[in-house]
Amino acid sequence: MARHRGRFDKNNNEPYELSRSRIENFVRCKACFYMEQVEGIKFPSIPGFNINEATDVLLKRDFDKYRAIGEPHPFLVANERDFLIPFKHEHFELWTQSLHFGAKDRLNFVDTNTNLKVGGGLDDVWLNLNTNCLHIVDYKSTSQKSDKGPITLDDFWKASYKRQMDLYVWVLRKKGFHVDDVGYFLYCDGDRFSDYDFLSSTMASMNFKMTLIEYQTNDSWIEQTLNQISECLNESERPDHAERCEYGKFLAQSLNQ
Repeated sequence: MARHRGRFDKNNNEPYELSRSRIENFVRCKACFYMEQVEGIKFPSIPGFNINEATDVLLKRDFDKYRAIGEPHPFLVANERDFLIPFKHEHFELWTQSLHFGAKDRLNFVDTNTNLKVGGGLDDVWLNLNTNCLHIVDYKSTSQKSDKGPITLDDFWKASYKRQMDLYVWVLRKKGFHVDDVGYFLYCDGDRFSDYDFLSSTMASMNFKMTLIEYQTNDSWIEQTLNQISECLNESERPDHAERCEYGKFLAQSLNQ
């Protein structure tokens, strides 16, 4: 039978596929989630961030070299993490394919309580040689506008980054892997403050400051959220927009004109 994805169909008994970004939509605003998944209303899209994608590709290419030989990357050695090596698995490349996360051997798991197939595409996984546990890794790219301090995960909007990692930990655990509570964010920070030549005769090169941030994951919210999602999908009426939802504010203002 065809996969159950896109607009939700109550009469389709196949597991309904929900990417981590759709789950994040629900956490942010149940009304927007309902509009897209149940009512089939498409929200405005924005172009992809090609620079961010490029740094992801380059980082993975570098770590793949050490994945092939089973050794820690020099960056990890320099950061006193020589006990971590890029994890090698027959399906690892499939786990990185977010667009097709619901297909066979991808990073997904079917929650039988809700009949939801959840997953996504991760950036990397490192194996801890001391514990034989896995650590989820997420690559991030930015360029801080001030030089006042290191990158942190304290900004409120970075809560979505944390939830993404929580979900990947949960999925891999459900698939039978031993995953450590500690995950890592590897940040590339485009340096706009140091005194160096950016432009040469034919090329321009930006330096990136690299920061490795430990994050203590918490997957305790996930199953409760999946139950709430299942209930929402089967509601007959659209729920209210979240207080902070910009789409909800926009729609409310448009109706008052």
